[in-house]
Amino acid sequence: MAEITAAMVKKLRDETQLPMMECKKALNEANGDMEAAKQALRESGKKFMGKRQDRSTEEGRIGVYTSVVDGVGTMIELQCESAPVANNEEFIQLAADLAQQLATGPGAATAEELWSQPSPSKSGMKLEDQRDEIQNKIREVFRISRQERIDASCGGFVHMAKIGVLLEVEGGTDELAKEISLHVAAMNPAATTVADLDAEAVDKEREVQKERARQEGKPENIIEKMIEGRMRSYYAEHVLEEQPFVKDEKQTVGKVAEAGGMKLKRFIRWQLGETNASEEPDEAAAAVAG
Repeated sequence: MAEITAAMVKKLRDETQLPMMECKKALNEANGDMEAAKQALRESGKKFMGKRQDRSTEEGRIGVYTSVVDGVGTMIELQCESAPVANNEEFIQLAADLAQQLATGPGAATAEELWSQPSPSKSGMKLEDQRDEIQNKIREVFRISRQERIDASCGGFVHMAKIGVLLEVEGGTDELAKEISLHVAAMNPAATTVADLDAEAVDKEREVQKERARQEGKPENIIEKMIEGRMRSYYAEHVLEEQPFVKDEKQTVGKVAEAGGMKLKRFIRWQLGETNASEEPDEAAAAVAG
């Protein structure tokens, strides 16, 4: 039986961040073999966390990985149980690694497929091993609640870990795509172009404006011309290309993109949990644009 010294226990404790008594027990059972003790601790941690999978995960962070040149964009939502853990450096790295692997790897249709792939930042380790190692220290449940990959030129932006945007584009630069993604995060448009708007919603708004004009006593023969002007205001509120750019309201987003040689194709905007009360656009703009 190998002698288990205090220095050995401390070394295992420093490397695993687990309680001293657990480390001492693992070393005793492994007859002093440090690597075997680590593996035993990982396995016991997985069993422990397996019993906690029904716990609520309402906190977390959104991670993105995008490239205009390489033609790819990904976004993941990684949930945990508490806000402090969402800001833990290792948890932040895990979210970034998940997004990067989803972009640069073979892709993954499910969270299980993604977890089984290599970690970009941990050589020789799978993402699930990286997850298990962190969970074993923190003792909170982590889960991927959503993942998205676009195989086309993309920009992206994440605001305060809780609002994430993927923006599919043609042309332009990563920096411009990021700036417009920031705008999407702040202003939460309903569609990329006027043509992308829900036709039923547009027709309903048009009828509302017609009725308003009639109540104002406007003649029928000029109402249609008036409505077109009022609909432009509606588009400027709801359509990305028509919105005043959050960093320069003298220009529309469409004009900013055009000046940069970029065509806006579509966007995906997530808010962590999606059940949280969303910010009003002007409040979001102030928070995101600074």
